Amino acid sequence: MEMITNTSLDPKSENRNSILETKVPSLKTRIENIRKLKNLIMRDRERIIDAILRETGKSRSDALMSEIFPALDHLVFLMKNASKTLNPQTVTTPISLMGKKSKIFFDPIGTVLVISPWNYPFYQAILPCSSSYICGNRTWYKPSEHTPLKGLLEPLFEEAGIKGVEIFYGDGATAEKLIDKKPGKIFFTGSTSTGKKIMAQASKYLIPVELELGGKDPMIVFEDVTISRAAKGAVWGAFTHSGQSCTSVEVVYVQKSIYEPFKKAVLDEVLRIKQFDSKDADCDLGRMTTEFQTAKVLDQLKEAEKNTTPFLSGGADGSSARVLTPTVLDNPPKNSKVLIEETFGPVLPIVPFESEEEVIALANASEFGLSASVWSKNIDRATRVAHALETGNVSINNVMLTEGNHYLPFGGVKSSGFGRAKGVVGLHGFTNIKSILIDNDSKKVEANWYPYTKTKYELFTKMMLGLFSDGPWSIIQFLINGLKLESYSGKTRRDKIHWN
Repeated sequence: MEMITNTSLDPKSENRNSILETKVPSLKTRIENIRKLKNLIMRDRERIIDAILRETGKSRSDALMSEIFPALDHLVFLMKNASKTLNPQTVTTPISLMGKKSKIFFDPIGTVLVISPWNYPFYQAILPCSSSYICGNRTWYKPSEHTPLKGLLEPLFEEAGIKGVEIFYGDGATAEKLIDKKPGKIFFTGSTSTGKKIMAQASKYLIPVELELGGKDPMIVFEDVTISRAAKGAVWGAFTHSGQSCTSVEVVYVQKSIYEPFKKAVLDEVLRIKQFDSKDADCDLGRMTTEFQTAKVLDQLKEAEKNTTPFLSGGADGSSARVLTPTVLDNPPKNSKVLIEETFGPVLPIVPFESEEEVIALANASEFGLSASVWSKNIDRATRVAHALETGNVSINNVMLTEGNHYLPFGGVKSSGFGRAKGVVGLHGFTNIKSILIDNDSKKVEANWYPYTKTKYELFTKMMLGLFSDGPWSIIQFLINGLKLESYSGKTRRDKIHWN
């Protein structure tokens, strides 16, 4: 397996089972190479951050905390958990299959196509590519054409000894051609509209897909919270990386009794944000990454202006060089774009609510279901609301934090996609989960094999009733009739029937 930057769209492996034709390094070797990659990222962190800043425009601290740190955290998770997660597991074999053994194997899929987004180009490369590699797969990696970090990953993978990764630079047409090469699985992170196109193309070949898509993540604030802390969480959750995160806070629902003081606390925090397009670490917020996303955000803000929505800060004017100032909106109309569509920008609508039932209905009305947060001193209430929300992830009294624990699976429901990344569940998603039942070679004839006779029917019924009936003596009836059935099955043989 070799590390390649591929611009010819001629993958070294051209079918979903190509890994079977390639010698896969041992799991021990793969774990050691992941350790090497971790150490290389720590060594080269400032150079990597410089590259991220050039292409994304985010602040230096944002790149450190949201790309470098979680990438390292994920690699450590793999180092600590790959062996127990990927080694074969013995599971219970029922008494009706006495004498047999049952195991689960986590084999490589073959070739995994990873298509990553433009908002976290380093982290969203390291996470799926390292997961695919540790599971023994070959990986076709297609970064976003907007933030490709061209030439950054190749030397890191090569020096770490991580082979079997082919990197393809290009736009959506490149991804389409790679799908036509029939990989064993597709792991896509990006917009819902693009996810639907990928799923439609993959369906022609029955390629399984894992889709991490958009979100309209609500933050629910009950009246018993510490207002100052909740306000700080809302401001960071809404404006980190200029709101260009699928799990950023896109709307805050605040219980009516604290609505006014909460707005005041939020505005106080917003006015303290330091923003400019700079590589300096003494900066909170950078610029938007792409022109097209900037235009989408401005479109929502212009509609809000037409709807006479009060702007507590920011606005649709005054932006330059893709620098959008943090904008706080006061209770926009329910049918406004800023409350319905994914914004993916530095915009924070604040909306009042009266009751627990009302706010659950408001949050669940969204077509998206990726993440949410619930804030309350009453943990029972917060947990109850978390269960009622139609979403894949919920942070209680914190924000965007479920993805901060690499032991937790991450993914969405509804238009936010399906499948899970991270954690044991996510790692198994990069494997062919294979069930194997082992029996000994013998002369034994199974009770459910031919021939079927009236006597076998009666014995099988008695055995079945003994197995599944309640009561202390039922198991004895099962064993007695099971032995009779086994003996009968081994002796019974029907005379040959001559078919015309």
